[in-house]
Amino acid sequence: MNIVHLRSKPDTLGIAASGLCLLHCLVTPFLFIAHTGSNVFKDIHPLWWKSLDFVFLAISFIAIHRTTKTTSKPKIKYAFWISWSLLLIIIMNEKFEILSLSEIIIYPITLFLVILHYYNLKYCSCKDEKCCKN
Repeated sequence: MNIVHLRSKPDTLGIAASGLCLLHCLVTPFLFIAHTGSNVFKDIHPLWWKSLDFVFLAISFIAIHRTTKTTSKPKIKYAFWISWSLLLIIIMNEKFEILSLSEIIIYPITLFLVILHYYNLKYCSCKDEKCCKN
């Protein structure tokens, strides 16, 4: 998979970004549990690891923006933006601790984005520019 393919296939980029985001969310608790007893880390979460949330969010935004330009079904566009907005709200809530929400809520939304990109890639992507014109 090369960069040109990712640029021309925003759903592939979205699947990769959402999948990596899901993996990041799954691995994080285990990494910090593993370092709990270590004196070296003393409850310090690396800045680069915490900023990955925003990197994945930005890549997902780009993928969804490009995908919604070429999808053939308007309902899919709304599903993408609603899912991405929910993901943004959950991540912002996690960073600023506005509400007490379970962190597990991020998993189904991220997984839904992976499935949505896959579905769009298989069944809703335009093969030419004619089908996408409104």
